[in-house]
Amino acid sequence: MKALRVAVLGCGVVGSQVVRLIQDQAVELAARVGTPLELAGVAVRRPQRHPEVSPEMITTDAVELVSRPDVDVVVEVIGGIEPARSLILAAFKGGKSVVTANKALLAEDGSTLHAAAREAAVDLYYEASVAGAIPLLRPLRESLAGDRLHRVIGIVNGTTNYILSRMDETGAGFSEALDEASALGYAEADPSADVDGFDAASKAAILAGLAFHTRVTASDVYREGIANVTAADVASAKAMGCTVKLLVICERTSTVDGDAVAVRVHPAMIPRTHPLAAVNDAFNAVFVEADAAGELMFYGRGAGGAPTASAVLGDLVAVARNRLAGTLGPGESAYAELPIQPMGETRTSYHVSMDVADRTGVLAAVATAFAVHGVSISTVRQEGRSEDATLVIVTHVAPDRALSSTVEDLRRLDFVRAVTSVMRVEGER
Repeated sequence: MKALRVAVLGCGVVGSQVVRLIQDQAVELAARVGTPLELAGVAVRRPQRHPEVSPEMITTDAVELVSRPDVDVVVEVIGGIEPARSLILAAFKGGKSVVTANKALLAEDGSTLHAAAREAAVDLYYEASVAGAIPLLRPLRESLAGDRLHRVIGIVNGTTNYILSRMDETGAGFSEALDEASALGYAEADPSADVDGFDAASKAAILAGLAFHTRVTASDVYREGIANVTAADVASAKAMGCTVKLLVICERTSTVDGDAVAVRVHPAMIPRTHPLAAVNDAFNAVFVEADAAGELMFYGRGAGGAPTASAVLGDLVAVARNRLAGTLGPGESAYAELPIQPMGETRTSYHVSMDVADRTGVLAAVATAFAVHGVSISTVRQEGRSEDATLVIVTHVAPDRALSSTVEDLRRLDFVRAVTSVMRVEGER
């Protein structure tokens, strides 16, 4: 049978592994697809950096490569917004299906890509965009398509999870744990996309869109990173039987006007009994709560060249099978069109630590500050005496706006020397 020809855009950490797998597993891939998959070309910026790829396969003209009539499928692993978006749209225009790992582009302009793929009657697959090797997106949009999902919560960034795991295990501060992650290659030279939560926010948008059949962009996601998490925060979590994780939380919520979608990324304390608490180092895991299926958890390596390439190859096989059969996989499902709930209306709970003057009436005044905003207190703990007195409060669930307003009022009380830590608590709803 006629071979299907594959163009690869980008040959970095992931792209080089995709090229290797296409070549090394050619016989098995042909058997799985039903026809051979041939490498048509690899577009790179600096050919001299890729001696592992045959020179005749290398090109610096990505536009020419995706426009070639002998190319059937395009694999985009360049990343970023441009030129990736223009190249993918050009591939669609030429009748080519696309496999991508580009979370940033999908989170910013996924609706445009889906519309272009639908108009061209081709596939757009992107399993590798969220959790590396973990089969997650296909179960959400296919296996669970007949179920109603309520909540998707998970750890989807290996760099931040490694940093927080080391802080928990060793008592190190953020800077020391980040230096260790950088030395081991888990953190980029500029780690801001990871530690400031941008990477996780893009992934959250993709997950929420699939889970709740609603268009969600990265700008809809409330985002906080982990740079302000201190060793004291982690120690306080330990004292509560918790650990700190950077969580993606996507929820279907009920409002007076009907259902809405709340999507957020922030560090949170979770009980050590929660399944996500045991996810350490650079591993990822996502916990799904559904009507009929109940609770499901997906766990594995969420980053790295070979794991991510594994997800890309899985999509490539699916797209190739569809092309061979003359069919298409599922496209965008955004029929629900649920509104995005602002973070201020999202219900959560807070852990608040304050340095206070150790004198009569302090606890009553603090309790009043919470009561004014309709926030009830779950637990109170005082540590130390006199000048070293610290008050630690954990609230019941309340609207985030009420909780943050309470914290601002606490900062203004004359006997509160400093609010030293504010962190959300998840896992017990």
